[in-house]
Amino acid sequence: MQFLQSLSAPVSSISLGIFRISFGALILLSTIRFIALGWIEEQILQPKIHFQYYGFEWITVPTAFYVYLLYSVLILASFCVMIGYKYRIMSILLFLAFTYTELWDISYYLNHYYAVSLCSFLLCFLPAHCILSVDSTSKPFFYQALIPRYYILLLQFQIAIIYLYAGIAKIQYDWLIEALPLSLWLPSHSDMPILGNILTARWTAYVFSWFGMLYDCTIPLFLSIQTTRVYAYIAVLCFHTITGILFQIGVFPLVMIVLTLIFFPPEQLLHVLNRILSVIQTSVRVRNDLTKSARFSIHPFIYGSLIAYCLFQLLFPFRYVLYPGNVFWTEQGYRFGWRVMLIEKSGYTQFTIRDSLTGKQGIIDNAEWLTDHQEKQMSMQPDLILQFAHVLASYYQKNGYTYPIITADSWVTLNGRKSYRFIDPSINLASIKDSWFHKEWILSEGVSK
Repeated sequence: MQFLQSLSAPVSSISLGIFRISFGALILLSTIRFIALGWIEEQILQPKIHFQYYGFEWITVPTAFYVYLLYSVLILASFCVMIGYKYRIMSILLFLAFTYTELWDISYYLNHYYAVSLCSFLLCFLPAHCILSVDSTSKPFFYQALIPRYYILLLQFQIAIIYLYAGIAKIQYDWLIEALPLSLWLPSHSDMPILGNILTARWTAYVFSWFGMLYDCTIPLFLSIQTTRVYAYIAVLCFHTITGILFQIGVFPLVMIVLTLIFFPPEQLLHVLNRILSVIQTSVRVRNDLTKSARFSIHPFIYGSLIAYCLFQLLFPFRYVLYPGNVFWTEQGYRFGWRVMLIEKSGYTQFTIRDSLTGKQGIIDNAEWLTDHQEKQMSMQPDLILQFAHVLASYYQKNGYTYPIITADSWVTLNGRKSYRFIDPSINLASIKDSWFHKEWILSEGVSK
């Protein structure tokens, strides 16, 4: 009972309002950047095929007109979320539009896309327009100076999971003992002024590896403690700025810099905001004084939903333990587990097609079907190899082959080690259906024949 009272204790809504503004601005700028870089054409419209998420095969890329229309909707929704206009409708639209576009091609999966989808999903249920918004200004009944604490705790929990699980994933032999893959990546920056020679040193990779693990495992705690919060956020800024400069990880550093703002108490955020805008302080203080006696309770359905969501976030990343073998090799249970920049992996996969009736066979030229990025990702991810095999089988069956047999000569190297055979070359991939079960046709690391 005391725990429930703690969850429902009233806190200022300023933190939630600033999170909404920052999050909306982040999606708006990222979407404009995506369009400006020509990635709609490169990643969505130009590829001949798209790799689909298991269970979401029904989601396909529409025509160019509707693709651009959807991205226009995404810009509109993110802008409206940022300013808090028609928030309830626009937050749902933002979640649906963003997640829908990310489900178009699994070969472009990134952890921060998943993080954005989760946060936009949570914002659909939170009254983040209750302050610092067009809605709360134009319609006073939307205004709430105080909200139950669990609104803030839920967002903090989500960000903490991202960091903590990224840190746990780094507690493994290659990362800590061999300093891999950083010992492979850092020397490529030897031409950097001043730091170039340092980055080529072997000890630098160990420092980065151990610091990265300790940072991810502890930063949520330090962000939660009042006396260390400012220093922790400075560490967030420095860490993500450095990783953003050294590695090509898109807007991930900016995503984490923005999301971690939720750990700051409202008075600190308000102080900074007033420094920038020189407005709102007086009105917010007055209204806080008028409503500081507010009390909240948690409906049993909401409480159950919170438990279910948190349990899913805690357990789903660990589904990899249900599969045999090294998750970094098999990639079964790899995605949605917050494994960020943990491996250097590349592969080579050549497909052979044979007509089971006539014996006619040939070699597939992957480049005729896939973009460079798609081929790179496909060659080292077993579910994508299987998908591509099914695409080929369907195509050739429609073009004269009777019960086509698709086999793969697939080799993968992990963290700079020797290449090993990845897929059983005797298996007809066209006859296998994807599922949640263990893919027995993935060979164990170390098989070379």
